Amino acid sequence: MLKSFLLTGLVFLAAVALPTPRTEAQTTDSDAPIHIEADRMVSKQNDNAIVFTGNVDARQGALTIHSDEMTVYHKNQPATKSTGQEGPQKIEKLYAVGNVKIVQEELVATGNSMEYFAEGRKVLLTGDTKVWQDNNLVTGEKILLDLNAGTTVVEPDSKTGGRVKAFFNPATQ
Repeated sequence: MLKSFLLTGLVFLAAVALPTPRTEAQTTDSDAPIHIEADRMVSKQNDNAIVFTGNVDARQGALTIHSDEMTVYHKNQPATKSTGQEGPQKIEKLYAVGNVKIVQEELVATGNSMEYFAEGRKVLLTGDTKVWQDNNLVTGEKILLDLNAGTTVVEPDSKTGGRVKAFFNPATQ
């Protein structure tokens, strides 16, 4: 059951890198095996959560998410009439904290924490965020990726009066 939860639950990881300008070109096979390594894993059945701690490394195809800690929140699907058994567990939310780094091909995104909200298919990366693609860089305090709408919003640190910064380098041939 844990294996099927991890397999179905972490399929969403492929979606994290989709909002880049190359959405059509960047794909991750959602049927690809998922491999997670961490120093420790704790299943919190009463909270419907699984917590991975210490050097967390989640991989699916070309997509990798690194963090110090990752918590996956899930809910059980209702029982089916034909089998009477509950369906597979479904991800509700993922929370990664500490040295978060998302890598897929030429895309690298970093921040202090990341939340993924499955129902709205939104990813929120916060805390000194940076996104690199090829030689281009965007920085801010928060980055909200709406995977349904295909939009990315970068917010500055309002407490310090900071600004969003983007550095675009022309392609060299």
